Amino acid sequence: MSNAKENFNMADLTAALNDEDRAGLVNALKDKLQTLAGQHSDVLESLAPNVRKRVEVLREIQSQHDELEAKFFEERAALEAKYQKLYQPLYTKRCDIVNGVVEVEGVTNEAAKEQEEAKADEEKGVPNFWLAAMKNNEVLAEEISERDEGALKYLKDIKWCRIDDPKGFKLEFFFDTNPYFKNSVLTKIYHMIDEDEPILEKAIGTEIEWYPGKCLTQKLLKKKPKKGSKNAKPITKTENCESFFNFFNPPQVPDDDEDIDEETAEELQNLMEQDYDVGSTIRDKIIPHAVSWFTGEAIQGEDFEDLEDDEDDEDIDEDEDEDEDEDEEEEDEDEEEDTSKSKKKSSGQKKAARALAGDAQQGERPPECKQQ
Repeated sequence: MSNAKENFNMADLTAALNDEDRAGLVNALKDKLQTLAGQHSDVLESLAPNVRKRVEVLREIQSQHDELEAKFFEERAALEAKYQKLYQPLYTKRCDIVNGVVEVEGVTNEAAKEQEEAKADEEKGVPNFWLAAMKNNEVLAEEISERDEGALKYLKDIKWCRIDDPKGFKLEFFFDTNPYFKNSVLTKIYHMIDEDEPILEKAIGTEIEWYPGKCLTQKLLKKKPKKGSKNAKPITKTENCESFFNFFNPPQVPDDDEDIDEETAEELQNLMEQDYDVGSTIRDKIIPHAVSWFTGEAIQGEDFEDLEDDEDDEDIDEDEDEDEDEDEEEEDEDEEEDTSKSKKKSSGQKKAARALAGDAQQGERPPECKQQ
């Protein structure tokens, strides 16, 4: 691997960590590289001289490839940044139309009757735009509970942007004044160790300032006191519940991860992967194609992709079935051949027996049958 590639990866990794973690990470990487170098050395030494020379040339070709790949990542990031700026005016227009800030051509603002005026006020903008768009996506629909819908109707816009120090991206959810929480903007930040893989280091969400009795991530349970109890008041208990707004309280890796057992670590990893899946779905699908999700057009595209995957799976299954059928046919043919051979052998033995009997009647046995 070339020095350019190593420097590129090290820059990505160290940018994603704080100063306290960098020294330990660098040392760990050095140890890992030394171990890998030792393994590579063992492999090369085991090769014949001519083969070793060819492999060394292949490694040089790989280094050239890695240098080009590093430039590709750099240029891709610059290209994405360029088009994110070009997208912004379109996203702004979309936000204004959705929230009724501007009116589109062909819609009459003059109402001759009070009833029409009332109806026009009711249909200002595109009601429940983001709620409907997210509910039409299979990944996000699983996260949104019926209780969440009242709050998500106040969602005005969703934006995202890249962050460089540390590497990652940020989601911003803009809410109108609502009876559920005080925050006007809820954010979710993803810190990535390697943005191109991607490898998630951690996620940070906004602490939601819920109004009393309006918290959607908890539910209040009331239990009647037992008969004869001195305390006649019902016992109340709060319990965590499923909610889209748990998205802003993501799972965290403990500082001392040595105390985590394997089962807990696996569960934590699954939760982090699920959390990242939700965030990347909002970033890559919902934000750039919101109106297609609102109308349901994007669902058909998703179904078409799923159909292609299913057809591929069916082709594989059919191939496997054909292979199994061929194997069964071959087994049947082998059995028929064995049966035929067995019959021929049996027939041959009977003929030989008759011949031997005939010879015996003639008075002289063949040498091979002396023991009979």
